[in-house]
Amino acid sequence: MLQRPALACYAWFLVGIVVSAWGAEPPKDSLDRDYAGELPRIPPTEPDKALATFQVAPGFKLEQVAAEPLVADPVAIAFDEECRLYVVEMRGYSENKDERVSQVRLLVDEDGDGRFDKSTVFVDKLAWPTAVFCWAGGVLVADAPDICYFKDTTGDGVADERRVLYTGLGTSNVQGLANSFQWGLDNRIYVAISSSGADRIAPEAKDSKPLALRGRDLAIDPRTWAVTAVSGGAQHGLSFNDWGDRFVCSNSDHLQQVMYEDRYLARNPYLAALGPRRSIAADGPQADVFRTSPVEPWRIVRTRLRAQGIVPGIVEGGGRPAGYFTGATGATIYRGDAWPSEWRGLAIVGDVGSNLVHRKRLEVSGVGFVANRIDEQSEFVTSRDNWFRPVQFANAPDGTLYILDMYREVIEHPASLPPLIKKHLDLTSGRDQGRLYRIVPEGFKQPALPKIGQATTAELVALLGHANGWHRDTAARLLYQRQDKVAVPMLTKLASGSNVPLGRMHALYALAGFSALSDDVLLPRLADEHPRVRDHAVRLAESLAADSTAIRAKLLALAADPELRVRYQVAFSLGELPPGAQRNRALVEIAQRDGADGYFRVAVLSSLEQGAGEVLAAIAADAKFRDTPPGKELLGSLATQIGKQQRAEDVAELLKTLAALAKENAPALQTIVQRLAAREGTPLAQQVAAATGGKAEELMQSLLASAAKTAAQEEAPLKARVAAVEQLRLGKFADQHDLLAGLLEPVVPTDLQSAALATLGSFEAPEAAELVLARFAALSPRLKGQATDVLVSRAPWTLALLTAIEAGNVSTSDVDPVRLKLLAEHRDEAIRSRAAKLLASAQLSKRGDVVEAYRVTLEMKGSAEMGKQVFAKICAACHKFGGVGHEIGPNLAAMKARGPEAILVNVLDPNREVNPQYLSYAVRLLDGRTLSGMISAETATGVTLRRAENLSDTILRIDIDQLKSTGLSLMPEGMERQIDKQTMADLLEYLKTAE
Repeated sequence: MLQRPALACYAWFLVGIVVSAWGAEPPKDSLDRDYAGELPRIPPTEPDKALATFQVAPGFKLEQVAAEPLVADPVAIAFDEECRLYVVEMRGYSENKDERVSQVRLLVDEDGDGRFDKSTVFVDKLAWPTAVFCWAGGVLVADAPDICYFKDTTGDGVADERRVLYTGLGTSNVQGLANSFQWGLDNRIYVAISSSGADRIAPEAKDSKPLALRGRDLAIDPRTWAVTAVSGGAQHGLSFNDWGDRFVCSNSDHLQQVMYEDRYLARNPYLAALGPRRSIAADGPQADVFRTSPVEPWRIVRTRLRAQGIVPGIVEGGGRPAGYFTGATGATIYRGDAWPSEWRGLAIVGDVGSNLVHRKRLEVSGVGFVANRIDEQSEFVTSRDNWFRPVQFANAPDGTLYILDMYREVIEHPASLPPLIKKHLDLTSGRDQGRLYRIVPEGFKQPALPKIGQATTAELVALLGHANGWHRDTAARLLYQRQDKVAVPMLTKLASGSNVPLGRMHALYALAGFSALSDDVLLPRLADEHPRVRDHAVRLAESLAADSTAIRAKLLALAADPELRVRYQVAFSLGELPPGAQRNRALVEIAQRDGADGYFRVAVLSSLEQGAGEVLAAIAADAKFRDTPPGKELLGSLATQIGKQQRAEDVAELLKTLAALAKENAPALQTIVQRLAAREGTPLAQQVAAATGGKAEELMQSLLASAAKTAAQEEAPLKARVAAVEQLRLGKFADQHDLLAGLLEPVVPTDLQSAALATLGSFEAPEAAELVLARFAALSPRLKGQATDVLVSRAPWTLALLTAIEAGNVSTSDVDPVRLKLLAEHRDEAIRSRAAKLLASAQLSKRGDVVEAYRVTLEMKGSAEMGKQVFAKICAACHKFGGVGHEIGPNLAAMKARGPEAILVNVLDPNREVNPQYLSYAVRLLDGRTLSGMISAETATGVTLRRAENLSDTILRIDIDQLKSTGLSLMPEGMERQIDKQTMADLLEYLKTAE
């Protein structure tokens, strides 16, 4: 079958609509016009004709295993141990939650041919169900805000036992609900919490505390119902590979790996770490996709109306209507045994908006993976049918991969559809339809379906070595569920005697589920010939290490394991050993060998809530390593922790180390002193001075003098001057006043002024705020935003800012309304009331009116060269384009593809449709300061905020008093104050034409 290019489909579709609806001359667009003639309904394809619409990669084919009326709107499935299939039907999508028309069906293949014959409504009257998991004869179902348990105790196929296990799942976004229940190796059910987050309480555990989840996922122990926060925090899709590595995805970042477990970071509250999720697609988060379906008529009409300003919203279709990931979902790793072995471990991701299934090959890269595209200029599976909506995938008992096709005429957030279009659409169209497919290899023959529920304990143990991941997981789940102690000697034998490495690993986790791990079982596996078995044995050995000398000795020895992945796990697991010299030496050994990898540094530092001083001393004693980039970074991180933690024994080690380095005049002394950041006159600074015979103080003064000289030197490289200004925060404000004041002059490069403002914000002196206010009027619009951030960071400075505004020394037009809104909710009554008055007097024009007024710029002639200057001056603070600026806000290459109209709307009305990842948050610290920005990473120990100029703050949770979303975009409103119509035309021309 020949592939029809997506743009050709688009043009054909559009021409057909135009000819049929308009004839030669289209009528004028308006809010009063009836668009029924341009919005023909897209007919569904009947189930028996659906397969003809698909294009599948060579070597594979698609089979339909269920369709309406057996199933409708499938969004999640789970096979039980009898190979019966529970299907979550989200019929309430997208705005019919309160009608409670969603349900869970139970499908049965009665004749064993791989196609389902019988369908029963197992649970009805659900709101927005999104996930299902089999346990103890029933199922867990995520139906936000609840996770419920349903069970049929009478055998009629209908649940009669219903209870709420947990509540608190967020419901703010129908496309950001909790999803993807998956069984983990550690005998827990993992849940992707998604962008709506959760505030969870377990009713059955009355003494449990609410568990706040934002940017993290959840793990449930189904035997105790205990819940734990785990690393994660993507959108829709969660999957493990055979070895327990976890993969997730978000709509515009189609494949990510979770690099470490949240519990390890939680041990060291002083560790500000890299975020746990890493994008691993070699072709980028928003990689190209190659659809074969046309673009829907309603989308074409909406794009035209948005372009003319008749309806609000982000414009789509400017340069191309599609062609890159915007609705990635259902990340799944293929773990079956029906496909040829070369395809095991493949990553599968759907794009519901483009009606396709994408695949990637995972290849080891350091301690993680990189995912490479397999299909060039094509996809694994595409359909010409716009109704095909591959929302999720599942590994099946027969070894194939299932596709869950929600089969809807329209998949779109209802708030994004203008009423004059929405009234001609039926957002419920398709809620009585749905399909399940399986991808099979050519020549596939249906195997007999297993009845694992009837298996004996011995048979379950044997299945842990099965080639199909579903069989292994189901056997592991049933062993944990049954708790038949007869399994223990059989599992012990499997752990040592299986010739299948996966079988040996699964046996270890099964024994852990029986609390039956022992030295005799684990010690041989810590020396297993397969590195991933050793890796997991290390993790499981943590529970025995405290009481076993032999286990501790082996873990320490494994710091020198030849395999990178094993050493990575050892670096984390050593933190579970009692602190001491041997453990610390092992961590130093790993740091010296592998510290160039940032994740290895996270692993080492997570294990050092105690022992930071001793490890710092050992690294500092290695003259070769301490001066390398990773050596400096480790020394700096340890010094920062010691300075903040103030543990007596660590401070003592630090002082001895500094004394030794001072005698050598070693460069490492500077690294430690700088990151220790002991303010002059503090007890720690005095101790450091004494320990180094005054050399640390001399060094600091020398560093500050050198920094001041470099900062003031106009001929010095800009990068060096910026770094020098950042060093000045280690001194006294009074000593730096004149220099910093000079660096805020208009003739000074913007990056240098920005660094000066950041340094001023680090001082507590009231005079620092006075200086910022004195220079405020002369700052560029970009820098005024940063200056405002500095001034609102401390209550006394905020009052000074408000006084300046009230006196007319600072214009309200120069202060982002979002800032005033935050101040109007300040806990200080004086700030709150004064800010509220200013906010009321500083209301901006209605955003829709501004967009309409600027619509003429789309037809104006612009200068790309002038536009480039506008971008550098105003936009580069948060966006990167043409190699200039900072990539904080949305990707402008993707925005360029959507056309100039999209850019216009986003610039002038940034809060019209805000992607949750670009929301601004306000953080109030225990020391009274307030910081803001978008959350770029969140872990057990900290939150990282990013804001304009690529400035960021990683804030430890132990320092946070309150963290609150503003509900508004990081992008400020009121950009028309800085960009007039001609300037906007120039900017649009530059963004449109630049490569």
